[in-house]
Amino acid sequence: MSTHEAPAHDSPSQPESAPYSNDVERVKLGDREVLLVGTAHISAESVELVRQVIEHERPQCVCVELDERRFAALSQKTRWEGLDLREVIKNRQLATLLLNFLLSSYQRRLGGQLGVMPGSELLEATRVAQELGIPVELCDRDVRITLRRAWATLSLWDKSKLLATVLTAAFEPPQLSEEELRRIRQKDVLSELMRELGEAMPTLKRVLIDERDGYLANKIRATKGDKIVAVVGAGHVAGMREALTSGSSIDMDEVMRIPPVPLGWKLAGWSIPAVIVASIVFIGLTKGLAAAGNNALFWVLANSIPCAIASALAFAHPLTVLAAFLAAPFTSLSPLIGAGHVTAFVQAYVHPPRVHEFSTVSDDIAVLSNWWRSRLLRVLLVFVLSSIGGLVGVWIGSAKILSSVF
Repeated sequence: MSTHEAPAHDSPSQPESAPYSNDVERVKLGDREVLLVGTAHISAESVELVRQVIEHERPQCVCVELDERRFAALSQKTRWEGLDLREVIKNRQLATLLLNFLLSSYQRRLGGQLGVMPGSELLEATRVAQELGIPVELCDRDVRITLRRAWATLSLWDKSKLLATVLTAAFEPPQLSEEELRRIRQKDVLSELMRELGEAMPTLKRVLIDERDGYLANKIRATKGDKIVAVVGAGHVAGMREALTSGSSIDMDEVMRIPPVPLGWKLAGWSIPAVIVASIVFIGLTKGLAAAGNNALFWVLANSIPCAIASALAFAHPLTVLAAFLAAPFTSLSPLIGAGHVTAFVQAYVHPPRVHEFSTVSDDIAVLSNWWRSRLLRVLLVFVLSSIGGLVGVWIGSAKILSSVF
């Protein structure tokens, strides 16, 4: 059972009630009590509210919507410096990394207009707890698992829509009126963005919001203490309240698992190379080896040239352009690795990003010219453009070979 009533304090040195807003909800779990503090991740008012609640309530534990990686990033100001870019490329996680950069940039620029950086209220919760000697629990799921699960659940069309939406938000500077600024100060902007995307893509909402509501609730339920203050984004409060009061639980092992590629997608991925190879063999049997050789050569050039040109447009290193030309005809026949991953890996190896670029990427990514100026963003640009070039080559090559068959 939860209520919006102002909380009574059990310490004689404190007033009997505190003037909390509706952003604070009490949830009773038998003899235990959880105060859900719903915050906006870029709101100075939320920072003050968090300090007020923790100082007044003096709970046995403070839970925050952070995982260890995000906490280290906020507290040490080294969000990306420890990132092994080549390892990310090997694991084919560049697309999720790009999405993370874009979301971080959007939220950071909104925070700049509001005068407070994203996550300040979560960091404030840990500071106040440490000042008062209160244990802190980091209760969120690893952000890398969240993003990889989200990406894995989306169709190719939904992935394209998501990247287009986030790219648009990243390059359009948020011009907000005073009324909009006031409204945003009272809301969790990132959760609102995720909610809007979730309406168009329900599987995305399930992973980014619903699963994490259950995960956070489970972690809080397992935390020791009769009184707990949980500081979370406002968009999570309703779902967490429902999960806590209903006693429902989620399979923690399941929501930590990266789903495998469905068999249908694997078969579809191998269908294109199978059709192309079979078509060239058929042409050879029906029209002769010369015709088969001409079609095979056309396939090679149709894939190599667009991919190499796309890499050159990204101002890639000459070795990267050469790698694009040589790899494209073969990567297009294998669903295991794309041309973009090959070119990005070569670019990162021969022209590695500078260390300082990892700390400024959230600002740099919003300026189009920086994608060519920054070594880090150029790796991502090479990945995106050469992937597009590879797709163009597949369509051109497939159309020519299939037309020869029919």
